Parts: sequence; C-alpha cells; structure tokens
Amino acid sequence: MTSIDRTLTLQPVSRRATLTGLAGTAALAALPWQARAQAAGPDAVFRQGVASGDPDAHSVVLWTRVSSGAPTAEVAWELSRDPQFGTIDRRGSVTTGPERDYTVKLLADGLEPGETWYYRFRLGNALSPAGRARTLPVGKTERLGIALASCSNYPFGFFNAYDAIARDPAVDFVLHVGDYIYEYGAAGWGAETGAKLGRLHEPANDIVSVADYRMRHAQYKTDAGSQAMHAAHTLLACWDDHESANNPWTGGAENHHPATQGEWTVRRANSIQAYFEYMPVREPEWLEVKGRSRMQFWRSYSFGDLATLCTLETRHTARAKQVDYDDFTGRTAEDVTRLVDEAVGAPARLLVPPELESDLSASLEASVAAGQPWRLIGNQIIIARIRVPDVVGMGLMPQAEDGPLAFEGKWNLPYLPDSWDGYGWAREKFYALSRAAGAGDLIFLSGDSHSFWANQLADGEGRPAGVELGTAGISSPGGLIGEGLQASQVAGIDKALADHNPEVLWTDGLHQGYVRLELTRERGTASFITIDTLLSPDYRASILQRFGVEKRDGVVTLV
Repeated sequence: MTSIDRTLTLQPVSRRATLTGLAGTAALAALPWQARAQAAGPDAVFRQGVASGDPDAHSVVLWTRVSSGAPTAEVAWELSRDPQFGTIDRRGSVTTGPERDYTVKLLADGLEPGETWYYRFRLGNALSPAGRARTLPVGKTERLGIALASCSNYPFGFFNAYDAIARDPAVDFVLHVGDYIYEYGAAGWGAETGAKLGRLHEPANDIVSVADYRMRHAQYKTDAGSQAMHAAHTLLACWDDHESANNPWTGGAENHHPATQGEWTVRRANSIQAYFEYMPVREPEWLEVKGRSRMQFWRSYSFGDLATLCTLETRHTARAKQVDYDDFTGRTAEDVTRLVDEAVGAPARLLVPPELESDLSASLEASVAAGQPWRLIGNQIIIARIRVPDVVGMGLMPQAEDGPLAFEGKWNLPYLPDSWDGYGWAREKFYALSRAAGAGDLIFLSGDSHSFWANQLADGEGRPAGVELGTAGISSPGGLIGEGLQASQVAGIDKALADHNPEVLWTDGLHQGYVRLELTRERGTASFITIDTLLSPDYRASILQRFGVEKRDGVVTLV
C-alpha cells in the first residue's frame, strides 16, 4: 500500500495513459471534442445536456431532454464515429411530450462492439451538445477503467467530481451506485450551504409526486459537472435510497410519512417512473430477459475476456425493514444481546430477491467458465463487517456524547445497520452464492456511506470473500462531519475503525470525490481521488490514496 497526495494539472494525454494530472472549471466543462457545443444555459433548448448508458456489445441508450412548450416535439438524433460528424452512421427521430416531461430516450442498436461513438440531437434549429458513447468490448480486452460514483447532493455544492471524471483519461465507463438525487426539500439537509451557493432544492418540498421527482431530476442535470460527465462517458447505473426516499424497504421508508405523503407504493412508483424517464437506462422491453418490471433494476455487463460487472437492487424488491437502534432504548446488556441476536442477526431477513440471485449466479458462472480474471459487483451499500469501538472511552468523542456513534461504540455494534451489516444472514447467503459459482474472488464497488473504504472481506467462517472499494460522496459530506464533529475527531475515528476491524484496511470520511479502478489481466489499481472544494466550480483534484489489486490462487487482495 502506498499513500499519495499530489496536486494534478490538466494536460493532453492519451486515453491509454495513466492519469497524472487533472484540474477543471466545471462551469466551462466542454471537452476537446466538444469545442463547438453550445452552452446549456437557462434559455437553451437542451438545458439538461445529453447522456448515454446501459450498453451492451451492439447497442447503447441515448438520452436528452428538450425545453418546449409545444404539445409534442419531434427530436432528431445522429450517431457518428467522427467527433466532427462528417459522416452520419445512424440517424432517426423520437417524439416526446409532457407525458414523459419532454425527455428523449432511445436504444441505438446495430453497432460494433468496443467502439466509440459520438451523438447529438436536434430540435428545429437548436443543436444539442455532442456526447461520446461506448459499446462493450468482446474478445481480447487488455484494460478497463471504471469511475465509481455515489451520493451527489445538489445543495452541498458543485458537482466538481463529476467534471473531474469527465476529464479523467483513464476512465472508460462510469458506475454510479446510487443517491443520484436527494428527495429532501429546500429547508432540509444541506439548506445552509445551498442558500449561500444559490443551489437550493427545487421544488421546495420533499418530493412525492411524479412532477416533483421530474423537477428534481431536471434540476440535478443542469449542473455543468454532471453534464460534462454524462457527455464524456457512458453510464452504468443502479439506484440506492434517495432516488425515492431515505432508507426504504419493501413496506415503507424512514423519510416517508403516510399521513401527509400518501401511500408508499404510490410514491415509490412515482420515483421509479421519473428515474426511468430521466436516466439513460434500458426499459424492461429492451432487455434480453423478458417479463421484468422497472423495479427489478439490476444488470450484468461483460467486458470482453477481462471482466464481468453485475449491479444489484437492494431497496425495493426484497429488503426487510431495517433495525432501528432507537427501538432499544433500555440500553442494557440484555437489550443489546437481543438486538444483535434476534434483530440484526435474524435469519431470513432478505436484502435481494430470488430473481436477482438467479441472474447473478448465471452471470458469475458464465464469467468463470469464460476464464475472465475479474468479477465486479456494483453494490449500493457497504458489505464489510464494521463494528464501532468505544470512541467515547478512547477520548475521540466528548464524554457527554449520547448519539448513535457513542451507543454503537459502547456495545461494539455494527456501524451502518442500513448496510449489509444489518443483514448478516443475507450477506452470508450472498457469499455462499458466489462461492458456489466459483467466484469467491469478487470486487465490490460500493457507495452510500459518504466515506472512502478499502476493505478485505471474509465470510462468517473467516474464508476470503473478495475486496471492497467504497467511494465517498460526489458532494454529500461524511456522516461524522454531518454530526458536527471536527476534522481531527473524524480522522481519529477513521483510524480507530480501521484498527478495530480486521476487514477495514483504510477509510476516510473527510473528503468528497470518486474511486477509479483500472484493471489489466494481471492486476488492478484503485485510486481514491478527492476534490479540494465544492463551493466554487474552480477546483483541483488529487489522489488521496492508492491500492494495488492482486489475485493469487483464486484470492483477490488489496496491497
């Protein structure tokens, strides 16, 4: 393991090179091949920019939205191998209107594998910015670069990490593992910062209706860094909780209040409808596996003979209700024993559905049979075992502190009960599934926690279960900072978590940014990249930490 902390500067570099420099101004996010693209200002027809996503070897989803007061809009699209569009390889048109909030989404198919494509849209005389899309490779594949992103909260600042991803020459695809939007109102979490920056949430209320969710998605896609990332790279996505409401399960959510916000199933359906309208993801009828619903949102991507990536759905299709530590207010040893044994560790508390398990087994078995060296899991929530040490007794928090972290530390409880740590039975079942498929060497790419993580995983019997790379938020602050702790306290708690937990090699809850994973046939490199400010679109990026990823005798390790 090596620790690196260096400032990066933007310079022309081959897409095959390792990133050595990066800086940007998110308000001026045009990339070299986009030099003539129009700015997506408040009066622009294409205010939300363009995006591509959910690829396979022969097709990719293309997306945009038009601002139009007409009852319907006929939007033309063009696809070319030439960034200057000297030759048009594919073209067509899509009709949109208020029934889908003037979003445009199409499946461009009949494409060659492993190719780079450029696309744009027209409405009348208005031309969209150009976007760049990639299809998945087949056959011999020497290298793969994935940017891991999570937790972009509009009021907390400019999405500079997205802009950095757009400019990162080592990135081939972006994996976003959720919390792409947040549901809170203008007076909610982040309001103080949002007011200073002019980035308060719209609409002002917690979003509940289809119109609410549409407005929020549209607002997030006006951010210049977001537009740059989507235009530069094809997106692989899964959702987490805030795309609907904080900490949902199959019967409700922590931030859903039926008395004032109606039925949970209605709100959930509204959020999913808007998500599929605003994100470059395949509709169920575009999938090879038929009969699936939008809610059954998981995918498998194969990158030639190098790797397979499977994404999960852990919120709406199977999840049992989370354990709430506040329910154990007695806080006696007996209470805590019951909490751990009868609640957190209860058998048959599901997190993923049987259909996902079946698809996952098939994908992992196919990857092993094909001889691919790497198998990745796009995982919304941290899967490592993380218990909290006695942070009060260690002097890391005030003696009078009586919040969640102090309670967890007093009793050595799981740090994140909404994560896999609150579903121990389901985690063991997942590990058993991967071993049965011959794939006990997984790389989990995780989000949700607003912290960076490098974790070496093991099952309940101590057998190796893979590694985990967790990303901090694009803009959401670390949870401990959000609780009012000072930076020195957070750093101390981060070290204590790593010292206390055998699976945690390193963690950082002080920064925002993304993780870049680069894989070759022999090894991988995980770089934890941070942004120095969210309060201005002028920023610098630096590499905070870097780990090697190696596999020996079927065991993957971080070094």
